Amino acid sequence: MTVTSPHAGPGGTPTAEARRRRTFAVISHPDAGKSTLTEALALHAEVISAAGAVHGKGGRKGVTSDWMDMERERGISVTSAVLQFAYRDHVINLLDTPGHGDFSEDTYRVLAAVDAAVMLLDAARGLEPQTLKLFDVCRARGVPVLTFVNKWDRPGREPLELVDEVEQRIGLRPMPITWPVGIAGDFHGLVERADGTMRRFTRAAHGASKAAEEILDAERAAAEEGVDWERATEELELLGEIGADFDPVDFHAGTATPVMFGAALSNIGVARLLDALVELAPPPAPRPSASGPERPIESPFSGLVFKVQASMDKSHRDRVAFVRVCSGRFERGMVLTHDATGRPFATKYAQAMFGRDRSTIDEAFPGDIVGLVNANALRPGDTLWAEKPVTFPTIPSFAPEHFSVARVADASKTKQFRKGIEQLDSEGVIQVLSSDLRGDQAPVLAAVGPLQFEVVSARLGDEFSAPIKLERLDYTIARRTDAAGVEALKGAVGIEVLTRRSDGELLALFPHKWRLQAVMQNQPSLTLEPLIAEGTGQ
Repeated sequence: MTVTSPHAGPGGTPTAEARRRRTFAVISHPDAGKSTLTEALALHAEVISAAGAVHGKGGRKGVTSDWMDMERERGISVTSAVLQFAYRDHVINLLDTPGHGDFSEDTYRVLAAVDAAVMLLDAARGLEPQTLKLFDVCRARGVPVLTFVNKWDRPGREPLELVDEVEQRIGLRPMPITWPVGIAGDFHGLVERADGTMRRFTRAAHGASKAAEEILDAERAAAEEGVDWERATEELELLGEIGADFDPVDFHAGTATPVMFGAALSNIGVARLLDALVELAPPPAPRPSASGPERPIESPFSGLVFKVQASMDKSHRDRVAFVRVCSGRFERGMVLTHDATGRPFATKYAQAMFGRDRSTIDEAFPGDIVGLVNANALRPGDTLWAEKPVTFPTIPSFAPEHFSVARVADASKTKQFRKGIEQLDSEGVIQVLSSDLRGDQAPVLAAVGPLQFEVVSARLGDEFSAPIKLERLDYTIARRTDAAGVEALKGAVGIEVLTRRSDGELLALFPHKWRLQAVMQNQPSLTLEPLIAEGTGQ
């Protein structure tokens, strides 16, 4: 694999360099082809020589961005990865997010670090529950969304039906950029809506290399494609009549979405998507601070820690904090201030990431992602700054819905167990709750989804040699409370109040919504505040 390291272009000022950056995430429901698309984009940018397959079947290697053993075994993404590469004199920062719904909290953190998102839809399934949930996060964060309808080389739904669903269910006005010739499963090519030309593709074996493409003018396409071309042009005329033309203002405002079609596994339509991201997606902009005023791009360096990850590679047993550069120029070796503690933070070990591969980075600009190695003091949501203080809004935790007590399987490994729990808590892999009654040897692990428990169990056993036993608790709801709530709920049947270690919040746990409703009716003055992103059953 070849890794391209981006470099500063002419001018080299933070503002000039920010204009060259495109920082985006790919979001989707599981199995929509997100990791396949991520790798196909890297293939078309010529930073890898051959694509792998998500599931690693048929002797294929796993995708570059899936580095955890569990991911390769199951063919899913449960962690987020960063791919940074140069393309058309631009620097692309592509953040691959977890594809499994149990890890939507990690995706939420990633969306705090991007300027746009690609919403990936399955041609047969359209908008799915996890896609809807992630789009809601994009809407809340004001992240513009570009839609890519994937798997058009397989049987699926009508294209007009899919774009109508986008408008009806999430309120985004669709603005198709390309349009398919041929129904899903009988894919002949793509019409470029701006000029009416058609791109016809020849698939490479297993999608391991770029699909060769041929450009046909409208006259030739009509002669060779017949009824399929006629149908596509009729649908495009209908779109024109209803005002589905591209509007950059509406796109950047988050009220409309460019729509493209393709097949990531066959590398069809992927190059056009990459071009669209460069041409249409917004560059980094001034970021609002927690106090309100924006941090100008030209201000001294500032950055937001959006992810912390340990043991990304078995040859690197270290801890990396992923920092989105928000303003100014980052230079390796500079001493920053950790806003949460006011202490200095040295940046001697700064790296650029490309999946599991690393390279030393000497400078970075707004929009870039810097990996700071051995950043033991940093947590997701922390701010780093130089010269001029700033505090960016923290990244809140999701409402957990699954709870288990963790105990070390071998008492002689208690020290390793405690160290591992502390590290996984600081990374945000799991929420750790405790109380004087339970003690440090039996913390309660709180998760958005049960697969998080499997990740914790696997990592404690592998990285810390501290296998654990998990005991499932019957709680399904957590509500924020206060000291008065602790006293009022003391001894209440089926309710427990625990302290979240990461921020000291007091969380009252309930077995179901009816128990919660009964307490709220009987004691309406109690503080029982919902947390963000609660499940629909709560």
